[in-house]
Amino acid sequence: MTIHPSAIVEPGAVIGAGAKIGPFCVVGGDVTLGDGVELISHAVVTGRTKIGARTVVFPFASVGHRPQDLKYAGEPSTLAIGADCTIREHVTINPGTAGGGMKTVIGDHCLLMIGVHIGHDCILGDHIILSNNTGIAGHCVIDDYVIMSGHSGSAQFVHIGAHAFIGGMTKVEKDVIPYGTVLGNPAALSGVNLVGLKRRGFDREAIHRLRTAYRMIFASEGTLRERLDDASEMFPEDELVQDVVRFIVAAERPLTLPGNVPVEE
Repeated sequence: MTIHPSAIVEPGAVIGAGAKIGPFCVVGGDVTLGDGVELISHAVVTGRTKIGARTVVFPFASVGHRPQDLKYAGEPSTLAIGADCTIREHVTINPGTAGGGMKTVIGDHCLLMIGVHIGHDCILGDHIILSNNTGIAGHCVIDDYVIMSGHSGSAQFVHIGAHAFIGGMTKVEKDVIPYGTVLGNPAALSGVNLVGLKRRGFDREAIHRLRTAYRMIFASEGTLRERLDDASEMFPEDELVQDVVRFIVAAERPLTLPGNVPVEE
């Protein structure tokens, strides 16, 4: 463990083996830093915050300060950040609130680029990339392997499914299906995230089946419920297709759709 003489580590903080706390950092008394965590310099980690092993926090990040929610009344909410994450300059991450789940959670192997904001009560999975100046409002759920491009953002309570891709400067106000690509303002579903699926080693035939099911689900004939049933029956054993069907069936909010797609249940 290495702590620079100019850093402030409050009594009660738990610092793991091999952690490095650089110049002018501040670590609060309720903070736990895992083994090998590095705060490069000028970073502040406070609140009831836990950071997993080997995560690196760059200068001027603000991690664990009180939520930007006027209803927050000092309740003992928490923030948990996983292992092997990279938190770049000027990132802000807030803990939960009583109006949400009392916790904000970020998984493992996530990259948060410069200026990213993650609001209170958000739940993020693993291997997520949030590009420069992406904003995530409170109560959002972002599943594994999602990529959000620069200057994009989500409204409160949005759920973005696994392996989805959000284009630059896209405004996401509705839920996004797994494996989907969403572009524009207002946001629209533009197809399957083919580049991401290929890069992550998905089988060519599985991608072909997913594209076929996508065209069925978002066709113009029949109701959405009928189209979902057709896709599910055609590909009963296909994991990717069933992921999309389950996501849509379980959705409690409106979905981001392609243009001119019927939404009747």
